[in-house]
Amino acid sequence: MSEMYQKEVPLYGDLIDLVSEVNTEVLNKQPEIRQQLEHTGEIDRLGMERHGAIRLGTAAELSMMRRLFAVMGMYPVGYYDLAPAGVPVHSTAFRAIDTQSLNKSPFRVFTSLLRLDLIDDEALKQEAIAALDKRTIFTDNVINLIKRFEAQGGLTAEDAKQFVKEALETFRWHDNTPVSKVLYQQLLSQHGLIADVVGFKGPHINHLTPRTLDIDAVQAGMQAKGIPPKAIIEGPPRRRCPILLRQTSFKALEEAVSFKNPNGGYETGHHTARFGEIEQRGVALTSKGRALYDQLLSQARRQLAVTPNADNASEYYQILESAFAAFPDDYQTLHDEGLAYFYYQAVDSDTDNEPTLDSIDVENVNDSLSKQVVTDLLEQGMIRLEPIVYEDFLPVSAAGIFQSNLHDDSTNDNENDNENGGKQSKGEVHTNKEAFENALGAQVYDELALYQTLQAQSLKACLANLNNKALNGVI
Repeated sequence: MSEMYQKEVPLYGDLIDLVSEVNTEVLNKQPEIRQQLEHTGEIDRLGMERHGAIRLGTAAELSMMRRLFAVMGMYPVGYYDLAPAGVPVHSTAFRAIDTQSLNKSPFRVFTSLLRLDLIDDEALKQEAIAALDKRTIFTDNVINLIKRFEAQGGLTAEDAKQFVKEALETFRWHDNTPVSKVLYQQLLSQHGLIADVVGFKGPHINHLTPRTLDIDAVQAGMQAKGIPPKAIIEGPPRRRCPILLRQTSFKALEEAVSFKNPNGGYETGHHTARFGEIEQRGVALTSKGRALYDQLLSQARRQLAVTPNADNASEYYQILESAFAAFPDDYQTLHDEGLAYFYYQAVDSDTDNEPTLDSIDVENVNDSLSKQVVTDLLEQGMIRLEPIVYEDFLPVSAAGIFQSNLHDDSTNDNENDNENGGKQSKGEVHTNKEAFENALGAQVYDELALYQTLQAQSLKACLANLNNKALNGVI
């Protein structure tokens, strides 16, 4: 997919080169970051890490897309409602859900379903529904391979190779549109994203996103290389200990397209939607940490009082950094205050000072006991903390990226800056997770529960490791 997108959007290839340069410099100059990535297994995935984004039009498309991604071990994680921020979609992220799989294949696809109920022109809504009903976004061969996978519990090597080839066709760009220029313009007047979904043959990739270790350096590097960046880096401010997710992008390209006319031919036009994005990922936050993040982000945006943009970027960053001074910026405090999730890892030690370590019933460690055990072992230097990387997304940040590349910044009201949805400013737009899951044909995974499981599993393995060393006289 990345190779295909580089051919379709050459500027994305330039972005990949820039991110690689920045990451190499960070790893060379900051050995502590390299060591952290080695401890968590992320070092090998850094160069191939991506997330993409696609937009679907119907429940049937979403359901089949879930089945397609399941072939690759990718499952729907999280529910994101972007409608309160003025973007008429709700979404999930398809990704692997265990650490080993994520390190092997660190690819995520943020997948949005268009909310046709938010089109207020009933006649236009019916035209959009009719256009979507006419299209088929999956090849017959990929559907057959999906069914074969489900029946057999897997695919042969040859079938898997064919599956990749056929699946890529779903995400390929097509510049000949199945709708008229008049209908496209009507859809565009409702929202750029509606035109991007309904007006095209399939869910072309609208962006791919490499992971950087220093997004501020990439932002500056884009400007230096003549790659036009969006004005604001979305998410938390720059920190010593990164949290959650920071995102920026280069601006969407204006691309030539051909609209179908009543005579069966085509007329020329243009469309603006596809771009390149960059992300910097930090530690995953607990529900307590997310609540504090939401509070501080809302505080900063209320203080700015207008949508962050090129004219107030410097002021916004200063306000944001000031607000987030209330958020601890060292891993030990983040752990001790229950604000973030961590892996627990045993530390190899050659010391002659034998620590106080009684044999622990690993299977029956309760919360209160585990907290005391962890505290003691951390103080004794027997275990270390390593941050669990945040693998998911932030609704306000996603909306900000979408809007900046659809030339529609006006809908990002400050009242909507709570990452969990916030207040609604454009009428009563209600979150509808149940409807989304009905369309999906499955429930989405709770991302916080996944992080909690990873942390608990790492503690169990860590204590078992230490027990084993104690029983064998190593400690």
